[in-house]
Amino acid sequence: MLKIFKYLAESKWSVLAIIVLLVVQAYCDLALPQYTADIVDVGIGQKGIESAVPERMRESTYRTLESLLTREERELMASAYEQAADGSYVFCGDKQAEEALDESMGIPLLIVSMTESGVGMPDMGMGENAAGELTDEQILGLRRQVSESLGDTGETVIAQRALLFIQEEYDKLGMDMGRIQRSYLYRTGGMMLAYSVVMMATAILVGLLASRIGAKLGLNLRERVFTKVVSFSHAEMEQFSTASLITRSTNDIQQVQMVVVMMLRMVVYAPIIGIGGVVKVMGTRTGMGWIIVVAVALIMALVAVLMAVAMPKFKKMQTLVDRLNLVSREILTGVSVIRAFSREKFEEERFDRANRDLMQTQLFTNRVMNVMMPVMMLIMNGISVMIVWFGAKGIDMGNLMVGDMLAFITYTMQIVMSFLMLTMISVMLPRAGVAAGRIQEVIGTNAGVTDKETVQDERLGQARGVVAFEDVSFRYPGADEDALEHLDFTAGPGETTAIIGSTGCGKSTLLNLIPRFYDVTAGRITIDGVDIRDLSQHKLRSLLGYVPQKAVLFSGDISSNLKFGGPDISDSRMKEAAEIAQATEFIESKPEGFDSEIAQGGTNVSGGQKQRLSIARAIAKAPRIFLFDDSFSALDYKTDVTLRKALREKTGDATVIIVAQRISTILHADQIIVLDEGRIAGKGTHSQLLRECEAYREIARSQLSEAELEGGAAV
Repeated sequence: MLKIFKYLAESKWSVLAIIVLLVVQAYCDLALPQYTADIVDVGIGQKGIESAVPERMRESTYRTLESLLTREERELMASAYEQAADGSYVFCGDKQAEEALDESMGIPLLIVSMTESGVGMPDMGMGENAAGELTDEQILGLRRQVSESLGDTGETVIAQRALLFIQEEYDKLGMDMGRIQRSYLYRTGGMMLAYSVVMMATAILVGLLASRIGAKLGLNLRERVFTKVVSFSHAEMEQFSTASLITRSTNDIQQVQMVVVMMLRMVVYAPIIGIGGVVKVMGTRTGMGWIIVVAVALIMALVAVLMAVAMPKFKKMQTLVDRLNLVSREILTGVSVIRAFSREKFEEERFDRANRDLMQTQLFTNRVMNVMMPVMMLIMNGISVMIVWFGAKGIDMGNLMVGDMLAFITYTMQIVMSFLMLTMISVMLPRAGVAAGRIQEVIGTNAGVTDKETVQDERLGQARGVVAFEDVSFRYPGADEDALEHLDFTAGPGETTAIIGSTGCGKSTLLNLIPRFYDVTAGRITIDGVDIRDLSQHKLRSLLGYVPQKAVLFSGDISSNLKFGGPDISDSRMKEAAEIAQATEFIESKPEGFDSEIAQGGTNVSGGQKQRLSIARAIAKAPRIFLFDDSFSALDYKTDVTLRKALREKTGDATVIIVAQRISTILHADQIIVLDEGRIAGKGTHSQLLRECEAYREIARSQLSEAELEGGAAV
């Protein structure tokens, strides 16, 4: 999880903008239920009259009210009302004055209403002062007595009777109640519309920014993973399987990218709306806050159960995806061998096992998620029923208004939905956390082969290409024994040095040490006396023309493959390289020549053609050192002889090192190194080795006739 937040830190300003926008969105979202309640309670129930402070009243009503207010309240009312030409009093005070009068005018309006309707006022025992002006103490005592006589429902009754009296007062003044109601509904509805538009705009902007952050994150992670993988030596490539690296570069990054977008849109928003909902619920004064506690407790219990059940499966899923990719890649790569050995049924069963393992895990997690949603809906609907049940009782008792109950339901659903959003993302986060860990594992792996801080590239400004192995030993990572031991030999320019030996003796390993696909365990390899570890990898490999044992071509055309060594390779140099590699004939036989398409992996050319194109690619680079790793094995004898003759003529001043299985390929090499179990068993020319090296003679006897052996020994 921390890794995901670390990735988000790279877009901190965009994330901050999203948080600000989500706060604005939450504010608008939380304001709407209260406006809905106001429309129901004030706009419909109270016909648009918002407070117990009349906008206008008759002079008689004004005087009666005045007699029921304290001296301070009378002064405030006098400052807030002005007498109109028709004798009525019109409210002209500010919002502060209205709020102060609203608190003090409720009971006086109720008393006036009771008086006008013929209901007797309570006996205050005022005696002779009953007919005169009431003192402040008597007024306050009267209010207390009225309030106590109403009991628990007093506040609601006072508000309702005061508003009802104001409506009657407006009717007596000839005011249009329909206009007042419509004005309030339009005004409140307009505010709701404005909040909705702002909420929609912020939601769109959040979605846009979150998508951009997610896309940028995916781009950066793919670039980092790719750059890191390209820098890996063979040791790191063997540590991570190709199938796993592909999964990490695609599926894992996609998981992180998707969860990041959801986090920005849901995880940040859910706490804001949840906390805001709780604050709003506390302000509704419904007495049903305990229902929120019950809802949250049920949801938390459900989340805990889900996490305990589903978490292990989510962690296992990525491994199963790796396994499926590995099996798929092996089958698709080796499909010709599978068909040749009639193993289709076996491989189908192997793929089916990997596929079913993944399917069963996915089904389990999906079923858990499918159970979660109905349970969540059951909790939400149950909470709604509880609110309506207890709210209806409150309305019946006069303690609660319909609009307040509707607002409470909406706020409760917002709180529950916030927890639901957190639950949904909490189920996805573990899988994304595993994916982020796997990505970080690749990014955090240090390449075994690196450049030194200070390199000595300038010492090879005009490289001759003398390659020397000085007491070189090498052991594969994790191996118990050395694969190569105490190798000493020198390969000079203008000479061909051949490496031969039995299968598994370390020929290709030896060749892989020169480009630093691996670093030597002991000893050193030098070029013109400079340790190759003191050179930058770019400089070292710029001197080499490498042809791997398994020819590799890239999608594109023949021209792009032959010019793969650099943009400075001209068409003439490319064609000369193709001619030396004996590839011109089959290239020119194609309708589009050098512009002919090469499929991915070179599947649309034969093995021999692929090998010749690989050799031509190395020749076109014009390197100082050629490395051929059994690169002539797919060529027929005639093409092999012609190619090597042309190669010697055109690259006479370069160092050529050839790994070969066939003695016929290296008969005329200037120096042949015979490897036996990682050690040099012999060194010399073909004729010298036939006389002096038993290991070489055994190889020769298996490939050459007696006449060829006798002729070679006599040379």
